[in-house]
Amino acid sequence: MPMDGIITIDGPVASGKSTVSRLLAKRLDFLYLDT
Repeated sequence: MPMDGIITIDGPVASGKSTVSRLLAKRLDFLYLDT
């Protein structure tokens, strides 16, 4: 089933946001975009 949407992750510097974001995107088959 396709899922449409945007997930944003915010937090302090060096808290693991990028790591968690990449893993979550891979698991949900979402595009990971770091801005």
